[in-house]
Amino acid sequence: MNTRGMKIGILTAGGDCPGLNAAIRGIGKTAMLEYGMRLFGFSSGYSGLINNDFVELTENQLSGILTVGGTILGTSREKPFKKSKHKNHIDVQTKPEKIMQNYSNLELDCLVCIGGNGTQKTANLLSEQGLNVIGIPKTIDNDVWGTDISFGFDSAFTIATEAIDRLHSTANSHNRTMVIEVMGHHAGWLALYSGLAAGGDLILIPEIPFKEEKIIEYIVKRYAMKKYYSIVVVAEGISPNKGVSAASYIGELINQGTGFVTRDTILGYLQRGGTPTPFDRILATRYGAKAAEMIAHQEYGKMVALNGQELTCIPLSEAGSKTRLVEPDNSIVRKARHLGTSFGD
Repeated sequence: MNTRGMKIGILTAGGDCPGLNAAIRGIGKTAMLEYGMRLFGFSSGYSGLINNDFVELTENQLSGILTVGGTILGTSREKPFKKSKHKNHIDVQTKPEKIMQNYSNLELDCLVCIGGNGTQKTANLLSEQGLNVIGIPKTIDNDVWGTDISFGFDSAFTIATEAIDRLHSTANSHNRTMVIEVMGHHAGWLALYSGLAAGGDLILIPEIPFKEEKIIEYIVKRYAMKKYYSIVVVAEGISPNKGVSAASYIGELINQGTGFVTRDTILGYLQRGGTPTPFDRILATRYGAKAAEMIAHQEYGKMVALNGQELTCIPLSEAGSKTRLVEPDNSIVRKARHLGTSFGD
């Protein structure tokens, strides 16, 4: 197939994370230099596609962005297929229809959607509408189905681990229990990996139900063994009360149940910002280059994925329909238990 002159649209949607610019660069440079394609970047995720807000990107614009955090295209959480909350709202042309029209007017040959679960779900719906779409998985939660790892996770994992490392010295100096909350509403990958890497004593994730009394027993037992400080790593999604953070909930629980001095810290958006790690730069670049290759071979309706060390792809219908969660008998969980780490169960 003659790929020269093909028009490729690209957008970044959902939450920002390190590696987005590396992915944009990866697909852009490969598409332009290897296949002679043209690249059009849409602003602010699906909002740009709806509002026809785009710019044609040149190779020069892609130089120097590999190590830059965030996304040069901007992002948003716009969900074009989500129904309006206003029952009497009348839109002459629905958002999906606007997308279809703008895609057609620009004469795009393919649209590349970079994002997490919600982004891939929308990408699949657009594919079902007849558009040529390819997905690239990104998320610091590492919960996109069908790929071993999403770019952004390693960077967030590294940031969280470094933060917990620093809290060790304070916990030790003051004989305190430190509760550190990391991101992860439904998936506990970030808490699991950073907790294990930083020597967390207690790790609480959404996939493993815990008992409050078990948490208290574990902390008291450590104290009896003359281990006067503890590091507790929790995923934000474990709190039973949406109005109370996971860190506050567990911190108060331990303080009330043991009487030991407890301090909680929420890492928050620190995990999503800044320069991507070398691993994420390479992974995002590989994903982008693979997407360009898939376009050249007309492999549409799929998401780029990593299987072991090899790049592959899976149907968008699969990627957007499930969430990749930590299985309770995951090998990492088993190894952590062997080290004496508790999961509160």
